[in-house]
Amino acid sequence: MMIMSQPYQWVAIKHPRLEKHQLTFWLVQPESASLFVSGNKQLKLKYHISEVQQQHKEGILTFGGAFSNHLVATAVTCSQIGIPCTGLVRTDQLDVSNPTMSACRQAGMQLIALHRQQYKQRQDPSWLCQLQQEYPDRLIVPEGGTSPYGVNGVAELNLAVTPTGKTDVLITATGSGGTLAGLAIGHPDCQTLGIAVVKDTSLPGKIAALSQQQSNWHLIDNFVGKGYGRFDDSLLQFCLDFKQQTTISLEPIYTGKAMQAIFKLIAEDYFKPGTNLVFLHTGGLQGLAGLLYRGLISQQHYDLLMN
Repeated sequence: MMIMSQPYQWVAIKHPRLEKHQLTFWLVQPESASLFVSGNKQLKLKYHISEVQQQHKEGILTFGGAFSNHLVATAVTCSQIGIPCTGLVRTDQLDVSNPTMSACRQAGMQLIALHRQQYKQRQDPSWLCQLQQEYPDRLIVPEGGTSPYGVNGVAELNLAVTPTGKTDVLITATGSGGTLAGLAIGHPDCQTLGIAVVKDTSLPGKIAALSQQQSNWHLIDNFVGKGYGRFDDSLLQFCLDFKQQTTISLEPIYTGKAMQAIFKLIAEDYFKPGTNLVFLHTGGLQGLAGLLYRGLISQQHYDLLMN
């Protein structure tokens, strides 16, 4: 039942600001046959899928918002390997026209709406115990796939050496903390840097708990802006400009917010000249359809970012 981690490719980022500050910048984007299981998603699900078999479960139960990359990645992955899955969705009422929810349903995921007060219990041990009793045949996977199993999957990435030499700083967008923790564990000789995309004062503690006492990580949390899922015109324009300049697609919720932060840090001389930077692109481009659906980006923006 084990799923294999996908290969990845190194993409050199060229930009006048990098030349000015004498920096080398590589982007790593794990390859995927599906837009829905891209970036770090399959890595974070790999050992959860294995654990379904180890614990003699039939399928997976997990959590996410109405436009969750994790929910749809779980749905598609479970469909591919032929196991059932259930998604508990943070919403008052399921919108079947929502492109993310629609993709989940098409992949066979059972969707159950949880109002926000219920959803806040998703990390409460007593509530999770009750939930496990209600769904005894499901492995409960935390929101975002962030657990020791998810961390171990990310830790298998080998990004310590780039085509131009040793990685000095390994950077990623950080929401639930699992990816940053996994990178820190898997790359003990590299500095790992997380750009927070969510306002969460508990996030450093979560990363510390997941990173197995590694001290080679740092979280920057002053580029969140208006909060998770929110962005302004300047960030959207940055994503559009970046696509035009590099042909690489970003979205303004995770990867675009983190990439804009990196270029701001570069302008502030945060990185020493000669530093070899690596950015792990965590996918999530399926979320652009949700932004279009909600009218947060135009059809023209969507087409430019996706094509």
